[in-house]
Amino acid sequence: MTLSNAEIADRLWKAIDDNHTGMLGLQAERQHFQPMTAFVERDTSTLWFFTRDDTDLAQTVGAGAEATFLFMDRKLQACIDGRLSLAHDRDRIDRYWNAHVAAWYPDGKDDPSLTLLRLDVEEAAVWITEGGLLKYAVEVAKANVTRSTPDVGERRDLHLR
Repeated sequence: MTLSNAEIADRLWKAIDDNHTGMLGLQAERQHFQPMTAFVERDTSTLWFFTRDDTDLAQTVGAGAEATFLFMDRKLQACIDGRLSLAHDRDRIDRYWNAHVAAWYPDGKDDPSLTLLRLDVEEAAVWITEGGLLKYAVEVAKANVTRSTPDVGERRDLHLR
């Protein structure tokens, strides 16, 4: 499998858009990464996250910080780096609001603690695995017999800004 950077970027955005959930954290802080739901804007390489302004993450971000979003599904894994900032953007609140988000904000879109985090993605390391579990098992068996390493997919570094 040999994919272009554009094809890998497309798969990355589609995977996040389909599954949304990953772990978000600041690179320079000694805090645990937190599960977050990402909303994708491909054209600007931006991820948006709903949060409360009183969370550790929101209070630590301040005017901006280097952050990482870790994403995994069955066929794609990624370590996504960029600049994270607070953004109270009513247009995006309206655009991404849904029943799952609403459950966390008792006062709805006008909840005084509601804010957004904006990750301006700069680069990503992406691993794509094709073929599923059977291909993985065959590749592992073959690698053990031939004393080589398994071919389970492709890894690529993407520069998105």
